[in-house]
Amino acid sequence: MSFTVAIDGPAASGKGTIARAIAEHFGFAHLDTGLLYRAVGKKVMGQEDLLEAAVKIADALTADDLNAKGLRTADVAQAASKVAAIPQVRTALDRFQKTFSKQPSGAILDGRDIGTVICPDADVKLFVTASAQVRAERRFKELLIAGENVTLAGVLKDVEIRDARDASRDVAPMVAADDALVLDTSEMSIEHAVAAAIAAVNDIRALGKKHHDKNHII
Repeated sequence: MSFTVAIDGPAASGKGTIARAIAEHFGFAHLDTGLLYRAVGKKVMGQEDLLEAAVKIADALTADDLNAKGLRTADVAQAASKVAAIPQVRTALDRFQKTFSKQPSGAILDGRDIGTVICPDADVKLFVTASAQVRAERRFKELLIAGENVTLAGVLKDVEIRDARDASRDVAPMVAADDALVLDTSEMSIEHAVAAAIAAVNDIRALGKKHHDKNHII
């Protein structure tokens, strides 16, 4: 029987690193769903008819598109957030994600609406977050290493704009599922955060401790 872990949260919260660590620890297949929207966003950059182009690209997206170069840039991140607000794009990519979540060996998906829309019946739901300032500092360092010409103030502004767009969109806004475990990594080392997440998954896998208070903090 498959086992599904859903991880949601804003950009640079650490959810991707945590998801990859959980996947490696348990041998689960992993999908960074943000790459789906980044792949679409990158392909539509500069096109005039954003809606028509984005829907066509989303319908034809393949796993190979997730390996394209340049998906982690700040410009692509903003483009991804824009196409993610298009209902038709989300519908097309929802099918891709839901199919992936049925991996017989177990699957972990990280994004912004996994626990609320894509996998509402996931065995484990985590909402990984951190303050906007902390997340901007993390992303700033990543972009500098990647050779991007950015400022911390500019990255913080982008983070705040994207947070507002993701949380306020009409379709599948970013929000913690009612039964999600909340993990705030603002003052955590990545090792601590990964250990806490793995422990939570272990509890539910081994003991069936799926029921807990609403948005219980770990």
